[in-house]
Amino acid sequence: MPLLQEKKQEIISDYQVHETDTGSADVQVAMLTARISRLSDHLKINKKDHASRRGLLKMIGQRKRLLAYINKQDNDRYRQLIQRLGIRG
Repeated sequence: MPLLQEKKQEIISDYQVHETDTGSADVQVAMLTARISRLSDHLKINKKDHASRRGLLKMIGQRKRLLAYINKQDNDRYRQLIQRLGIRG
């Protein structure tokens, strides 16, 4: 379930580290979070869609690895990012 181009541009502009940034870890985590939330809604309706559930688990794992990288690089940036995205209680 890809994101629409307008939504992608909005996410990039909100989470970019510098003006020409389109693929930093922060942006990638924000994009994955948007895709995860859309796919979670899809799976609430389609409970037997196991292929999409596997994709969801892969995306969650990728986001977890990116968050671990950000946490290792800069703990303050990590805390701000998870607070902005509303993940990890």
